Amino acid sequence: MERILVSSCLLGRPVRYDGRGRPVRDDLFERWRAEGRLVPFCPEVAGGLPVPRPPAEIVGGDGADVLDGAARVVADTGEDVTEAFVAGARLALETARRAGARVALLKESSPSCGSRMIYDGTFTGTWVAGDGVTAALLEREGIRVFGEEGLADLAALLD
Repeated sequence: MERILVSSCLLGRPVRYDGRGRPVRDDLFERWRAEGRLVPFCPEVAGGLPVPRPPAEIVGGDGADVLDGAARVVADTGEDVTEAFVAGARLALETARRAGARVALLKESSPSCGSRMIYDGTFTGTWVAGDGVTAALLEREGIRVFGEEGLADLAALLD
């Protein structure tokens, strides 16, 4: 049985910056949950950030740039939270490897988990193409990442 690393918030756990979850309501997702395939993980909490916490965005690039030291993750308060995001990404990778997960289902738009689109670092709600820090590290290490809108694509890969 293929294990799937999944953002904890997609299971409804209240770990997002605003103290809420973002549960996925889909039969396929529920089947995977019932089968015990899902390995929940929140990289931001694992990296030491509290719940709730100020929203954060990547400034100067995307998650790959953060990993390369060319961009930072900054809260809307101005606090640099890059270290926590990188630490959480490393722990997510370690968790995926321990579980034998070759795929991940992560929350889109998150500065950690976004896998296609993230906010542009201006805190104006503007989206840009790019990956979050965790998504970038997982992809870099050979773990396929899907957003919550990509359940059918993930299912096709697993079949």
